[in-house]
Amino acid sequence: MESYQLRTFLAVARLGNLTRAADQLHLTQPAVSKQLKALEEELGVLLFTRLPSGMALTPSGQLLLPQAERALHATTELLNQAKAMRGEVAGTVRLGTIIDPDSIKLGSFLGLLLQYYPLIQVKLQHGISGGVMQQLQAGELDCGFYLGRVAQTGIGHVLLQTVTYRVVAPPQWAEQTAGATWATLGALPWVGTPAHSSQNRLVREMLAELGLQPRIAVEADQEASMISLVKSGVGLCLMRDELAQTAAQQGQVLILPGVQQPCPLSFIYPQAQAHNPALQAMLTLMREIWNVQDS
Repeated sequence: MESYQLRTFLAVARLGNLTRAADQLHLTQPAVSKQLKALEEELGVLLFTRLPSGMALTPSGQLLLPQAERALHATTELLNQAKAMRGEVAGTVRLGTIIDPDSIKLGSFLGLLLQYYPLIQVKLQHGISGGVMQQLQAGELDCGFYLGRVAQTGIGHVLLQTVTYRVVAPPQWAEQTAGATWATLGALPWVGTPAHSSQNRLVREMLAELGLQPRIAVEADQEASMISLVKSGVGLCLMRDELAQTAAQQGQVLILPGVQQPCPLSFIYPQAQAHNPALQAMLTLMREIWNVQDS
């Protein structure tokens, strides 16, 4: 039994679809089917039932799933330990990124990683914080950046810094927002963000404490688009302080005084993989670049 067969079995079991599993594994669908068939023949049991809607685990498949996870993990640990004993740290790591590269020091991190660990290949996938967390929990990412409090079971994290968010308004709203109460601000239109984004969560939590719900006028998933929409008079928006200050200096937005919200920026990873040599190497460099002291 080969480790790649176990990896294929787990991918299909998790996703319930041959095509999606093939995409994740960077294989063709016939190759995935062939590996599953070979594994079923070797084990002597049927692992999946093929349905019009996808692939469903048989009772035998459900019983063997936890053991397959443990076997693959043990095999990976064995290979990683052998590489470490030879002084090599190698492997492919899927890294989820958010916001802009400079804000997460991505260039500095990858440059240092290439210098000290040239055998580690990093595959970047850009998204929003909630999406990075979901993909990490689904096994589609190995680590990533995350804005927000990390409270999910099984997820480890390194706190990099605390990001400050400010409420900004269109410049032409200076008169109507001057001295406005939260009840007034909550009734005004807002530029919203996707449900799993850090801004969405922060805005709703901030207003919920006051018994308010934001009135979303339009939704945007890029910070440049959010600045443009606020500038055009669409609505209020929650924006990272550094962006808000730059946009305000250029006359694009108006920063509402005294309104700010802190938000932690962390590097997250599955706790079950904490001893993976490639991940350990990345965590070491991440702490060095961000000057994080171990607690």
